[in-house]
Amino acid sequence: MLVGVTVAGCGIRATSVPVDDGPAPSRVACAIEHEQGGDGAPQAGPDGELRIALVCSGRVVDVRRQVPLRQGESAADRLAAARTLLAELRREPGPREQEAGFTTAVPEDLRVFAPDQDDDSSALRLSRHPNELPPFALAQIVCTFAATTIADANRQVLLGGPSSEPGKPLKLYECGTALRTTTEAAETAGVPF
Repeated sequence: MLVGVTVAGCGIRATSVPVDDGPAPSRVACAIEHEQGGDGAPQAGPDGELRIALVCSGRVVDVRRQVPLRQGESAADRLAAARTLLAELRREPGPREQEAGFTTAVPEDLRVFAPDQDDDSSALRLSRHPNELPPFALAQIVCTFAATTIADANRQVLLGGPSSEPGKPLKLYECGTALRTTTEAAETAGVPF
């Protein structure tokens, strides 16, 4: 009898209302066998190896890819680097990346442009406003750009949407844990410039 009372008194009541506790845990490793740790920053190596931010198991994780990237401080160099990196982010993950569970959320039609005449020279304009991108797409872009010459000395990236969208200011974005792991963070990310 004591067993019946103990089991019945566990304190959890049945409910007919569905409860959403988020996605089920994943057993995907989110790592490619040949890669080793690091600080998680997408850094250019002497051999052209960069860290590209991809989506895996509900978060943004860096992978290493060989990317010939034009490094330089000029506006033309920064724009060329941004276009190269955005092309990498739009590209479907390779077979090893897919096997490890990686995907991309960056829209295939997304483009990057030079700043408008009245913008700060470090700004980049996207063909869609950053806060209107799929949540992890913004994280992928910001985290990939953050440790290249595209970012400022504080590893922040100045982005805006099309110049045809007045009233939406440029924003400074940084690649933080919240942006990498929480879809809602993209909605409020960035500090108006």
